Amino acid sequence: MISLINGTVRSLTSDRAIVEVGGVGLSITITAGTSAQLNIGAPAQFYTCLVVREESLTLFGFLDDGARSLFELVQTVSGIGPKVAMSIVAALSPGQLALAIANEDISAIEKVPGIGRKGAQRLILELKGKLTDFGSGGKSAHHQPAWREQLASALISLGFSAKESDSAITNVVNQISEEGGDANSAELSDLLKRALQKGGR
Repeated sequence: MISLINGTVRSLTSDRAIVEVGGVGLSITITAGTSAQLNIGAPAQFYTCLVVREESLTLFGFLDDGARSLFELVQTVSGIGPKVAMSIVAALSPGQLALAIANEDISAIEKVPGIGRKGAQRLILELKGKLTDFGSGGKSAHHQPAWREQLASALISLGFSAKESDSAITNVVNQISEEGGDANSAELSDLLKRALQKGGR
């Protein structure tokens, strides 16, 4: 799974960005709001979700992890696919949707293109109680830091087991804190290098 992309924006429309990463141009589907915050030739970081279909591979990109989490969550509702999920993310912030669902505010949700009254009712019914993380300013107390998830994913793709990657990351965090540093502000590439040197095996 491709979950994070750092690169240079080479082409931009209201719903798509071509981002150059290591000499390769990746086409990323985005919202108009995201497009408005990007500039051609400028660096950008996207939290991404790869949607695999028989006839296509589509990469959806977001500027923050909360929007990506929302995109993935609303697709768990029956009848909602990636296209409608993007419309929801474009129209409502995670906090706004959490509030609308908590208050059962059908009219706020049915304003989203592609969602009628029945769709709004289904969204409220199936997501009630699942959006508590987003309601409090978008902060979630349950998720580990994004860098830790990315590092674990990288190590697992290099052949580590989940247990080995967790052990290696813990070693790295301890090593950095012994040096008086903070793993949260370290570069991912540096963390990966340290984890491979330390190893969990």
